[in-house]
Amino acid sequence: MSRIVQATSAGLYCEAGGFYIDPWRPVAHALITHAHSDHARPGHGAYLTAEPGLPLVRERVGAPVEGLPYGERRRIGAAVVSFHPAAHMRGAAQARIEVGGRVAVVTGDFKRDDDPTADAFEPVPCHELIMESTFALPLYRWPDASEIVREIHDWWRENQEAGRTSVLLAYAVGKAQRLLALLNPEQGPILYHGAMERFVELYRAADVSLPAARKATADDAKTLRGRALLLAPPSAHHSPWLRKWGACSVGFASGWMRVRGARRRRGADRGFVISDHADWPALLQTIEESGAEWVGLTHGYGEALARYLRELGREADVVRTAFIGEAGAESDAPPARESAD
Repeated sequence: MSRIVQATSAGLYCEAGGFYIDPWRPVAHALITHAHSDHARPGHGAYLTAEPGLPLVRERVGAPVEGLPYGERRRIGAAVVSFHPAAHMRGAAQARIEVGGRVAVVTGDFKRDDDPTADAFEPVPCHELIMESTFALPLYRWPDASEIVREIHDWWRENQEAGRTSVLLAYAVGKAQRLLALLNPEQGPILYHGAMERFVELYRAADVSLPAARKATADDAKTLRGRALLLAPPSAHHSPWLRKWGACSVGFASGWMRVRGARRRRGADRGFVISDHADWPALLQTIEESGAEWVGLTHGYGEALARYLRELGREADVVRTAFIGEAGAESDAPPARESAD
């Protein structure tokens, strides 16, 4: 039996509808699951995405994009498509595709943890499930986010007492806004790197509740050093811009911080285990709730999870894609040896 969605050299393709899902080469019709750069690329003829993510995808691709509300169905050729919350970031969606009574779901990147900046994950029953597997090893199990938030505030307070600026490395789209929503502005000034500004503004325009925070300026580096918490992209680490802030303690917020040695390889003083991808228990829960007869796994540790599922008697394969998950430009960067995921 041929699959509803097939892997091609241009991307995941639904022949019945004549469209691709998150294609990595230019195509005529693209369904986009979310606004990270390994999934939303410029150069396609027409774009369709979940409505809550519309401004972010439009900002990313620099072209007109059409939005479809979560759960609303649309016929495209012989396929019926709909988007369902994936919780990876604001507007992230799973693509549900029904053809001839059979259903395929492409999760895109997703998580099942609470996130005040994104709609909660929605399980979608299907026959065929194409799912990300960035953290598909049993050692990847996330602590409660509230515990990590306490750790961040304790670290910030320790730095303030020592006269150090707290620099929290986080990627500009999704992770930075989630962290902002979890920070307490009563503890001190919260600032962010200019690379995050336009995305913070888009979140605020969508009425996402974020605390008082603003773009860091050169004057701030003189007047607020030693008191502020500064959100910055990893590319700012060791940069001349960061050196203006004097004595700093650098933290890195990432699922990869779960692994011993990852913080050292990143050159960070502290690692905070907070990820916008599903951990091992959440991956297994999602597969079970889907009821899928076949599971296709994209990026990350797909081989390991496929082998585990086959040992349980479930049909599973690795689906080769150009998605790079937390190695991507707006996701959590892995240690160098894992960058090919």
